[in-house]
Amino acid sequence: MRPDIAYAVSVVSQFMHSPSEDHMGAVMHILRYLKVTPRKGLMFCKYGHIDVEGYTDADWAGSVTDRRSTSEYYTFVGGNLVTWRNKKQKVVYRSSAEAEYRGMTQGVCELLWLRRLLRDLGFRPQKPMDLYCDNKIAIAIAHNPVQHDHTKHIEVDRHFVKEKLDAEIISFPFISSEYQLVDVLTKAVSTTIFLNSLDKLGMRDIFAPT
Repeated sequence: MRPDIAYAVSVVSQFMHSPSEDHMGAVMHILRYLKVTPRKGLMFCKYGHIDVEGYTDADWAGSVTDRRSTSEYYTFVGGNLVTWRNKKQKVVYRSSAEAEYRGMTQGVCELLWLRRLLRDLGFRPQKPMDLYCDNKIAIAIAHNPVQHDHTKHIEVDRHFVKEKLDAEIISFPFISSEYQLVDVLTKAVSTTIFLNSLDKLGMRDIFAPT
């Protein structure tokens, strides 16, 4: 799936068993967008490194039907987008920190998989993998094992992430919301933000002359 339609497809797919006219209208809107952008795709470039990094976020209680949050992440290898995902969480979390932390855990799992894949291909990571997050409380929970008020429903995730932090396999740099790339996987955004985000993700006219 193309990352530029991932959010829209994830929303309409939740109603595929009983779609309304509004849902079908949204599907037609997606198809019209694809029709006018058939040449758009991911362009992979050489940046001189094979660093593994990711961006993670969560739309806390974003679903109006069941108030579940949606977590999402992007992962990059060598500066190029390689995987992305947004998925509704199975549990209704009572705070944004819990929802964000659950999303962070999923991002960590994806980065660890990429790290193992690169090692199998003969590449060894030279530094911890950065997973950028815009929630300071979630980052604090990852670093501080004594956060009982915030971790009631994420105890296993907390120990899993802390283990990777202590081993210096992963790190969680804070990034302000204005530089958070995964907003296009989380919610509807303005055309300007949408196009700027796609440019940063490496989406280009793949048939354009170089």
